[in-house]
Amino acid sequence: MAQAMIGVIGGSGLYEIDGLENPQWVAVDTPWGEPSDEILRGTLGGVEMAFLPRHGRGHVHTPSGIDYRANIDALKRLGVTDVISISACGSFREEMAPGDFVIVDQFIDRTFAREKSFFGKGCVAHVSVAEPVCARLGDRIEAACKAADITTHRSGTYLAMEGPQFSSMAESKLYREWGCSVIGMTNMPEAKLAREAELCYATVAMVTDYDSWHPDHGAVDITAIIKVMTGNGAKARALLTEAIPGFAGERANCTHGCDHALEYAIITAPDARDEALVNRLDAVAGRVLGA
Repeated sequence: MAQAMIGVIGGSGLYEIDGLENPQWVAVDTPWGEPSDEILRGTLGGVEMAFLPRHGRGHVHTPSGIDYRANIDALKRLGVTDVISISACGSFREEMAPGDFVIVDQFIDRTFAREKSFFGKGCVAHVSVAEPVCARLGDRIEAACKAADITTHRSGTYLAMEGPQFSSMAESKLYREWGCSVIGMTNMPEAKLAREAELCYATVAMVTDYDSWHPDHGAVDITAIIKVMTGNGAKARALLTEAIPGFAGERANCTHGCDHALEYAIITAPDARDEALVNRLDAVAGRVLGA
C-alpha cells in the first residue's frame, strides 16, 4: 500500500492553503497540454498534498477554456491518490443557502465544448460513472465539515452548464424541476476524467447564490457572489485543515473501486491500439496498459 497524496482543485474563492509546510510551486508537463497553473506542493498535517487553482492564479481561465485533461493528468503524474474538488455554485434549493456547502453525489452534464475523455480512436475505453464520486472520500469531508462547524448537506445533484453566462430564468426553473440541487460550470468533465484516471474524487460545492429562480433574490449579482465567496474561501481552508491530516498513513485500496475503474474498461485489442495514444496515457492508464 502506498502513502496517500491529496490533490485539491480550488475553484473561485479558494486560491491558497493555510498551514501548508514546505510549499513549492512546480510546473508539470503533460501530453495533453498545459495545466491551469503550476501546482503548489507541500505537506499539511504530515500528509503530502498538491493544490491546483482551477482557473489559474488571478482567475485567468474561463470554465470552457480550462484544460481539464491536463489538470487531471498533472495531478496523477505527481502521485495524487485522492482529489478534493472545491468550487463555487448556485443553489436550486431554499435549504441550501448561500454560505452552505454541498457534498455532491450526482451530476447532470450539460457542457458541450470540452474534451471529455482521455481515450479515443486507437484506444477505446468505457468507465462507469453511475456513482461519479467516491463515497468514502465524501464521508471524510462530511466529518471535517462538522468539525469545522460548516453548514453542510451530504448529498445533491450538480448541474454542470457550459457558461460563461449564468442561467436564464427558464433554464433555472427547468433544472429545479429536474431535481438538481446546485449549478456550476467546472465539475464536468473533471469528475469523468478523474474516474478515467482511477482517482478517488469528491466535490464540495460552496453555495454563493440562488441562481435566478428565487423570487426574492432576482438575477445573479456578481458583486454579491464575490462577497459570499470570500467567506466561503475561509471555510474551505478550515475544511482542508480538518480533513487532510486524517489521510496520514498507508492508503488502502478504495472500497468503492475508484482506483481500479479501468480494470475492464479498455476494449481495443492490444494489437490494434494506437502507440502514440497509449504513450500519452502513461500516467492516466499506465497501470492497465503497461505504459
